[in-house]
Amino acid sequence: MEQHQDFQHQEFTAARQAAAPSAAEHWEVTYLDTECGRIRTEAFDDAAAAERFASRRIQDEHGWAVIDAVLPRQGRAAA
Repeated sequence: MEQHQDFQHQEFTAARQAAAPSAAEHWEVTYLDTECGRIRTEAFDDAAAAERFASRRIQDEHGWAVIDAVLPRQGRAAA
């Protein structure tokens, strides 16, 4: 089980570095709350804080978390 958790942590780090541009408005962590069985989402201003939170959510074999960089909305171009 320890090896599985290490793999997930490495996966989060690699995904965050590859997908999270520096222009991100904020980061969202979507995770399974294993205490109640619900999927929840938390928002963070800092990528490192999002990664730490996600790492805490995967403490057991059923836990999972996904980190997404949320970009600022872009306006629509006039026709």
